[in-house]
Amino acid sequence: MQISVFIAKRLLAIAVIGASALFWSSTRGAGAQQSTTTPSGKEQPFVIEYYYKAKWGHAEEFLALFKKNHYPVLKKEIELGRMLKVSMTVPRYHTTEDGRWDYRVTIVFKNAAIANDNFDSSGLIKQLFPDQETYKKEEQRRFEILDAHWDLPIKDVDLDAR
Repeated sequence: MQISVFIAKRLLAIAVIGASALFWSSTRGAGAQQSTTTPSGKEQPFVIEYYYKAKWGHAEEFLALFKKNHYPVLKKEIELGRMLKVSMTVPRYHTTEDGRWDYRVTIVFKNAAIANDNFDSSGLIKQLFPDQETYKKEEQRRFEILDAHWDLPIKDVDLDAR
């Protein structure tokens, strides 16, 4: 009897996960569509903040690898017109360990569609970094020294709007 209860709970969990994924994908598409245009039909920039939390003692190494290997790719995407701006900030003071982050990279994309279009940057990477073996090793190291990384799409709030 206990096995059938276990199977029923597992099937219910799978159904809930499937329904959640379906709901998420349908609302994500609708949200991206809404974020892309204003009522007047003009495209709007789309902003995503990328947070990086390095292992203790490795923040400077992460920054050096980011500037060497990832920032040139982002600058190339600005040249291509996909992105409007890339900036990085660091916290002035420290926080609790659970809320700690070392670097926040803010990317302003041309619009939401471009931000979510699964752009394949491999051609740019091969062009910028002919020594692919070194590039791949350094990029692997850049992520090995992270404790956490998360992406947060953001939007402005008009405080004067009624």
